[in-house]
Amino acid sequence: MEMLHYDFMQRAFLAGALIALVASALGVYLMLRRQALMADMLSHVSLAGIAAGAYLHWNPTLTGFAIAIVGAVAVEYVRRSYKTYSEISVAIIMVGGLSSAVIIMNLNQSVNKSFSSYLFGSVVAVNRTELILMLAVSVLAALFFILMRRPLYQMTFDEDTAKTSGLPVNWLSLAFSVVTGMIVAAAMPIVGVLLVSSLVVLPAALAIRLASSFAMAIGLSMAFGLGGVWSGLAASYAFSTPPGATIALILLAILLVGIGLKKGALRAAKRKSRLGHTGAAPDSPYEAARFSSTARVAEKGESRG
Repeated sequence: MEMLHYDFMQRAFLAGALIALVASALGVYLMLRRQALMADMLSHVSLAGIAAGAYLHWNPTLTGFAIAIVGAVAVEYVRRSYKTYSEISVAIIMVGGLSSAVIIMNLNQSVNKSFSSYLFGSVVAVNRTELILMLAVSVLAALFFILMRRPLYQMTFDEDTAKTSGLPVNWLSLAFSVVTGMIVAAAMPIVGVLLVSSLVVLPAALAIRLASSFAMAIGLSMAFGLGGVWSGLAASYAFSTPPGATIALILLAILLVGIGLKKGALRAAKRKSRLGHTGAAPDSPYEAARFSSTARVAEKGESRG
């Protein structure tokens, strides 16, 4: 392929693959924890760090990375103060981060000119520092998800039970928030501040809809994320469109097509079940096991009758 002859496209595909895999896996955890908006919030918070870095003539990527981690820690502490309304923490931190970014940008009007790549992403312009940062974040995140997979699984589905079983839930949740901030900050050069949540949420949204187990959801989400990023980069090169927006649209298209195919398959299964008088098919893959158990109980009841 011609585009792979260029160094900047090779870096773009490598950077996209690194972040797509960990961001898509992260999305499954965030959605199941009902924190889907956390990625969007942290990207806006990191914008304050980027603005501060540009204003102080520091590396904006590194300052944005640092502020994203600070924002993630702040969200965790605010969330503990509002246990019943944990989503309030996202709104509070987002307001603080975004308003700070606007004020800092207003202090130096010349800074605004360099913000388009951060707002909308420019993966083809990823430099060596950003690529090293993405590689480091991807390795750390992968190790965290692999080594902590069982505690994370327990905490994700039932935090109270995880506490009673002796897991250090507070520390684990804090570490998870820090990893989330790192991944979001590293993903911004690819899709930008405004679209970073698409890389985290969209693959996971489809994977959860299709998967019949948690492990399958993680695998499908990573596959959808990687396929969407690479397809978006290829389409962006072919049609000269912005890479970040192209990736987001392709991920959205994959989600819509996947949901449509899933609904079609469910309708076909329900029609088949009605013809066979065996009952309706489960509404989602996560109900398959429960549906099978119910069907077996019904069959036993009929045989006894």
